[in-house]
Amino acid sequence: MEAKLAFELSGHQNPIFAASLSQKPGILFTAGNDKGLVEWSLAKQQFIKVMFPVRASVYAICCPEGLPLMITGLRSGEVLVFNFIEQKVVMQLRHHTKSVFDIKYLAHKKELLIASEDGTVSIWDINKLNLLHVLKVSADTVRSIAISPDNKLMALGCRDNIVRIYHTEDYSSVAELTGHTMAVFTTEFNNTGQYILSGARDAQIKIWDVNTFEPVKNIPAHLFAINHIMQHPTRPYFASASMDKSIKIWGSDDFKLYKIISREKGYPSHHLSVNKLAWNGDQLISVGDDKLVKVWDIGF
Repeated sequence: MEAKLAFELSGHQNPIFAASLSQKPGILFTAGNDKGLVEWSLAKQQFIKVMFPVRASVYAICCPEGLPLMITGLRSGEVLVFNFIEQKVVMQLRHHTKSVFDIKYLAHKKELLIASEDGTVSIWDINKLNLLHVLKVSADTVRSIAISPDNKLMALGCRDNIVRIYHTEDYSSVAELTGHTMAVFTTEFNNTGQYILSGARDAQIKIWDVNTFEPVKNIPAHLFAINHIMQHPTRPYFASASMDKSIKIWGSDDFKLYKIISREKGYPSHHLSVNKLAWNGDQLISVGDDKLVKVWDIGF
């Protein structure tokens, strides 16, 4: 496997915590501790504009497939709904009073899922933008939401070290996966939906069987906290990003390590924590505390 830095994008004045591809090909959105959310052209490798100002740090960006909307979650608990057609923030979803860490869209139900530091996941109707239900998940923070490829399950990563599984149909609890010794920061399903992947502050990646919810493998993956795990959209590989400044690429079926992207390995990689990843085809996008967006060409 080959990895090469294609280009980097600079302009952020502070650490970047969130990154998401637009519904429109070749467009990337990023945000973090800055005062606005930024639009970039991946095709032209350049800054386009600041989309809108924000009053607090941004931890989550969601661009729901097939809709002209971008949903942004803030440290303040505020959730902003930006409409691309009207080119403005059309609504603020006011419910959470503590940080919003992740936002996912359930297309088949037309529902938006918002995970918060308050220990809940709020569920919203995407068309009316009204609150449907509040799922009390934990006494502590819910950091991440992962949706299974068949849309039937969601895996929630929680600060109390537990991965919690729910049915998406009725939001009933299915299982609690215990084994991490520190807060779970990121959850993901592999490409076949056969396994749940979780990454935590304990620097471990754990693999869980979707049918039995039993642990399949524990990988001492990084030196410090794992901030994000991202499955490749079509290939059997996933990438992990860590506070240890490295990015690693793993097999989603054999769980082998295929590539380490770090300064120690001679790559012009991040020199501070890597916070979020995004796949754009075979390009891997990484953002971090060093205020940079880096785009890597991965040769499989």
